[in-house]
Amino acid sequence: MSKIYPLENKLRPPSELYSTGACLIALVIILGQPSVFMLSRQLSSVVVIALISFGVYRAAQGLQVIRYQRHIHRLPRYKAKMSDIPVSQKVLFLGKGFKWIPMHTQRLRDLSKPENQRYANQPKRYELARRLELYAENRPILNNLTKLTRSDHWLNPLRPLPPVGGLPALHGVSMYEKSVTMPLVDRGNHTLVIGTTGVGKTRLAEILINQDIHRGDVVIVIDPKGDSDLLKRMYTEAGRAGRHDDLIIFHLGFPEDSAQYNPIGSFSKITEVATRVANQLPGSGDSSAFKEFGWRFINIISIALVKMGMRPTYKLLRRYIYDMRALLDLYLQSVTVHIHASLFDWINDYISSYSTEKRPVSYENATLKVLQERGLADEDSVLQSLIETCNYDKTYYDKITASLGPLLEKLTTGNVSNLLSPDYNALDKAEAVFDWLGVIRNRKIVYVGLDALTDATVATAVGNAMLADLVSVSGRIYKYGIDGGFPHDSGEKPTICLHADEFNEVAADEFTQLLNKARGAGFHITAYTQTCSDIEARLGNMAKAGQNLGNLNNIIMLRVKEEKTANLLIDQLPKVPLVSVTAYTGVSDTADFSAGVYFQSSNEDRLSTSEEPMLTPSDLLNLPRGQAFCLLEGGQLYKVRLPLPDNEQDNLPTSIAGMSSTINQWDGDWQHQGKAQCLS
Repeated sequence: MSKIYPLENKLRPPSELYSTGACLIALVIILGQPSVFMLSRQLSSVVVIALISFGVYRAAQGLQVIRYQRHIHRLPRYKAKMSDIPVSQKVLFLGKGFKWIPMHTQRLRDLSKPENQRYANQPKRYELARRLELYAENRPILNNLTKLTRSDHWLNPLRPLPPVGGLPALHGVSMYEKSVTMPLVDRGNHTLVIGTTGVGKTRLAEILINQDIHRGDVVIVIDPKGDSDLLKRMYTEAGRAGRHDDLIIFHLGFPEDSAQYNPIGSFSKITEVATRVANQLPGSGDSSAFKEFGWRFINIISIALVKMGMRPTYKLLRRYIYDMRALLDLYLQSVTVHIHASLFDWINDYISSYSTEKRPVSYENATLKVLQERGLADEDSVLQSLIETCNYDKTYYDKITASLGPLLEKLTTGNVSNLLSPDYNALDKAEAVFDWLGVIRNRKIVYVGLDALTDATVATAVGNAMLADLVSVSGRIYKYGIDGGFPHDSGEKPTICLHADEFNEVAADEFTQLLNKARGAGFHITAYTQTCSDIEARLGNMAKAGQNLGNLNNIIMLRVKEEKTANLLIDQLPKVPLVSVTAYTGVSDTADFSAGVYFQSSNEDRLSTSEEPMLTPSDLLNLPRGQAFCLLEGGQLYKVRLPLPDNEQDNLPTSIAGMSSTINQWDGDWQHQGKAQCLS
C-alpha cells in the first residue's frame, strides 16, 4: 500500500485477514460442493488456485501489519560473545540496525498520536504479568509459578523485555535489520561517541577496541577513570589475538604494577619539555607572567640536562628548580673539558692565587670566575642563562617560580614519582619504560589509566603531557615516516587507533592539535564523552569546544539527557516531509427545496505535508540502553543496537598484578635509550 498511496497506515486492525477468511470459506465450499457456485470440476480447480493465491497474498499483508504492531513494543534480544564480533580489514563493525529514512520518521510520529497509543503501549496482559511477579516476589509458592512468565523464551507471550529501558519503537519502526559497518577509510575523519552514564559507551568501546586489536593496529586507550573491566577485556582480547607480549599497562592508581613512562623524556624540540610542564599552570590574567617565567626556567634546566647527556624527568626538574646553583655546578663540571685545552691550568692558577686558609676558593667558583674573566662564558648560551638565573634575588626568584612548586610536588610524591621519573641507569632489562615512537614502531597495545577520581590534577597533567608527546610524534611521522626517513623506511604508516574515554578530562590544546593534524600520520581517534557541556566546561568556552567537535566527523550518539547535546546530531540532519491526516465533516443547507434536498453533508480525510526534523531531542532522550543513532559516511543516518554481553568464561585475572606479571616487558633496546638518544 505504501507504494500506491502517500500515507502508510499500519496502526489499524489487520483487515486483510477478512479477505483471507472469505477465501478460506469459499475454498472449503468449492472443494466440497462446487455445484453451489455452479462450477464444473475443471473450472473449480482454476478457481481453487486463484483463491489460494489471493488468500495467501492477503494473509501475508495482514500478518505484516500484526508483526509490525508487535515489533514496535518488543525487541528480540541481541547477545554476542566478543569472539563472535566480526573483524575486517576494510570496515568497522558497529552492531545491527538499519538506515534511517523519512519513512521511519513518519512511522514514529504516527505512533505518538493519541489515537494510536494502544498500539504503542504494552498489552494489558503484559502489565498484569509484571505486577503479579512483583506481588509474588516474597511468596515462595507464587514465585515458583511466575517463573513461567519470567522465562525468556520465544514461546512465552508474556516474557519480559530486555533490560534496556527506553522506547522500543525507536528501533521497532523497521522490521528488517542488518550489520551496520563504517568504512575504515572514513574512520580517519575521527569519531565522537556520546551518551550519558550507563547507556553502553564502555560496551561500544570494547567492541571497537576488540576489532582494532585483532586487526593488528597500534591501539592506545586513555582511560581517565581507570575502568578495570575495560582493562580486563583488553588483556583477554590481546591474548586471544596472540598479542599478549604487545600489551603495556600504565596505571597511576597501581604504580607498583605499572609500566614506567616519562612524559617529558621524548621530544623533537627541546622547548617541548617546558611547554608540556608550563601548560599545566594557569595562564589567564596576572598568572600569565608567572607562567612565562616558569616556562623559561624549565627550558633552561631542560637544555642543560640534555647538553650533559641526561634525559629530563620531573624529579630532576623539581630538584633544580629549587637549587639552580647545584645545576650550574654540575654543568660546569660537565662542560669544562670541552671549552679550552688550558682551562684546567687557568683554574688551578686562580685557586692558588686567591685561596687562603680562612677563605678557600671552591673549584666551581674558580671555574665560573675564569670563564667570565676570559670571555668564554659568552660562547655558551646555556651557561650564560644559568649564571643569569643564579644571580636573581632569591626572594624574587621564589615568587616567580612559586606556581611550579605545587605542580612538580604532586608529580614527584609517593610511588607515582618512580613511575613518571624512571632512573634509566638503574633499570632492569625486563622493566618497561615505553615511549610513543617505540610503541608505534613495534605496534603495541597500550592501556593508560589516569586514576582521575583519586587525583584529578596529576591525571590531567600526565594526560596532557602524553597527548603533547603524541602530537610531537605525529609530526615526526608526518614529516619523516615511521623510521625517520632512513633508506630502509618503507614509507608505510601504521594505523594508530587512539581511544580517549571521558575525553573531556584530557581535552586541551594538545588534543585539539591531534584532531586537527594527526590524521596524516595515521591516527584514527575515537573520543567518548557524556555531554557537550562537559567539553565546554573543561575548555572554558564554546569556541574551543567547537574546535574539537568540528573535527569529529562521525557521530555515534547513545541516550543523552541534554537538549544541546542532542541538537549536535539533529542540527546536521535534513528536514523531511511528513504527511498528516485531518478529518473533516461538514453540513450545509440547500435553498432550493423543490428538488427535495434540504441539506448536504460531507466527510473527508485531508492530507497535508509539512517539513519536520528527521529526529527530535525526545527521540534521543528515549533511546534504550545499548542503542544509538550513527551519523556516518558524510551524513548517512543509521539506527544501531549493540550486542548485549554474553556470559563468557574468560578466566580473567582478578587484579592488575596478575596481568602485569605476564606483560609490561619485552625485548629490545628502544625503551632504554636514556642519554644521547633523547635528542633524536
